[in-house]
Amino acid sequence: MKIGILGAGQLARMIALAGYPLGLEFIFLDPSADACANNLGQHLHGAYDDPRLLAELADLADVVTYEFENVPADVAEFLASHTQVHPAPKALAIAQDRLKEKAFFQDINIPTAPYAPVNSFADLESAISHIGYPAILKSCTMGYDGKGQSLIKSATDLDSAWDVLAGAPAVLEGFVPFNREVSIIAARSVSGAIAFYPLSENTHNGGILRVAKCLDKDAAQTQAQDYITRLLEALDYVGVLALELFDVNGQLVANEFAPRVHNSGHWTIEGAETSQFENHIRAILDLPLGATTAVNKTAMVNFIGNVSSTEEILAIPNTHVHLYDKTPRKGRKVAHATVRAETTEQLDTLLKQLITLADQVDDS
Repeated sequence: MKIGILGAGQLARMIALAGYPLGLEFIFLDPSADACANNLGQHLHGAYDDPRLLAELADLADVVTYEFENVPADVAEFLASHTQVHPAPKALAIAQDRLKEKAFFQDINIPTAPYAPVNSFADLESAISHIGYPAILKSCTMGYDGKGQSLIKSATDLDSAWDVLAGAPAVLEGFVPFNREVSIIAARSVSGAIAFYPLSENTHNGGILRVAKCLDKDAAQTQAQDYITRLLEALDYVGVLALELFDVNGQLVANEFAPRVHNSGHWTIEGAETSQFENHIRAILDLPLGATTAVNKTAMVNFIGNVSSTEEILAIPNTHVHLYDKTPRKGRKVAHATVRAETTEQLDTLLKQLITLADQVDDS
């Protein structure tokens, strides 16, 4: 069985590593000659919309998936007309456009921050008059890890926020006074079976995820599962999906969803009975989904820009390191480490040590 993956970054790498014990082969389409998953399968080197490479991928792969949502939706549509593609292109098209995404949330009764489309400076002035300060101006497309966003605290920020977007279509969102940021990850199979992971509590640094901590049996779990179930079923979704949420005094408000395996679920590799990567494979092949039960207390820390020595990381008890084989670069995720413990107090102690190491080499 051959699985095609659009993209060959660290998420594709971890999908392939989870698939090898299942006897699977992988084919990656990626424009980067040194993409970090390349040595784990066949690499089709070229643009995502290269007709020759797409035809070759469709011919070789039994099923195609993708590791990030900025793959052109029409590429997924083309492949879907020639082979199986999971998740469906519809999910990709919605997730790629923040305005479509917000409207979709509203359609299925998932609450969001107040928002308005912005296509001109006059639109921005009108929108801010209704939404108020503070607010966040975001590009409709190609925004991730804090890119394409500007916080507007007062009228003096309007010009600079508009300049950052350089006239690109945007959405203005009211600022959500959240108590914490959380995410829920779920897998849905071809047959419609759903498996939910425990919530993750997420901490960001400069818009990039730094820490994801598993929240087993959290009070907001039921509400989050309700929201993500609505998404999965409305999209007739197949694969792993992540829903990012703001917790406002116990009420969850949707931020965005990712139609793929997700950074906040990396703790599942060592911290859950079945990782999100293996369950993604199981879902798209319609295999029985694995248990998502958390194994002890667990968390994940990203290394951004650079990574500490393997010896330093592994000197922290109950810690596992995952190097992505990527050249260090400012703002780039180059590795992560997971840590487990028997008690919350023990986890917090070990996690603090791991965060200190990451902070020392952070080049974001």
